[in-house]
Amino acid sequence: MIRNLLIRGMIAGLVAGLLGFCVAKTFGEPAVDRAIAFESQQDKLREQADAAAGHPHDPADDVELVSRGTQAGLGLLTGVCVFGTALGGLFSLVFAFSYGRIGTLRARGTSALLGLFGFVTVAIVPFLKYPPNPPSVGNPDTIGARTALLFGMVAISLIVAVFAVRLQRRLQARHGNWNAVLISVAVYIVLMALAYLALPPIDEVPRLFSAALLWKFRVAAIGIQAVIWTTLGLLFGALAQRELEKVPARRIASA
Repeated sequence: MIRNLLIRGMIAGLVAGLLGFCVAKTFGEPAVDRAIAFESQQDKLREQADAAAGHPHDPADDVELVSRGTQAGLGLLTGVCVFGTALGGLFSLVFAFSYGRIGTLRARGTSALLGLFGFVTVAIVPFLKYPPNPPSVGNPDTIGARTALLFGMVAISLIVAVFAVRLQRRLQARHGNWNAVLISVAVYIVLMALAYLALPPIDEVPRLFSAALLWKFRVAAIGIQAVIWTTLGLLFGALAQRELEKVPARRIASA
């Protein structure tokens, strides 16, 4: 059964990746192009300043290893689809562990709830602390540190979320399901607020960079995540239902 669910999860993830690519291509890439144009303009200004100071620009620094067309086309498609497929596989494993343990929810309900859970804990909460910037914005020397902080925030959010879920299950018998949910959500919010305060902020957006352009890019980025997680939650639920809740053959024949 696990193997069949894994295959279905990867299929759902691939479809989610394709839909995410459509959103990225339509709404994200125009913002990236404008951000690259801004960076090119700033580079020209720096080159002029260096030339005036007697430090000529080396043309070898302008060599482009991968063309912009490849990055925005095949590269983007490959990256998003690989991400979606891998995420779908992990999603199916989490579903296999959770199925039957979340109250009376069936396959579709469990999958939809996990999709919402993943979107909030993996996408929304880390996004609020470390929102993404266009590829050309920020200090290249701090990419490693920024990436580590983002993944650290994702890991903290997942660990705290799992703790909150376990807390809810322990409090359910004493305080009832609704009160237990409220308490666990409050605990999650408080712990994540402490994490927000403990981790260092990152603000490397140039002063002259368009705020409207930055907003459009970040909305597109969260939109991609929303499409991917929604597709996973709904499509995988339908595929898992066909695997786990098959109608007996005798029942079909009698109908």
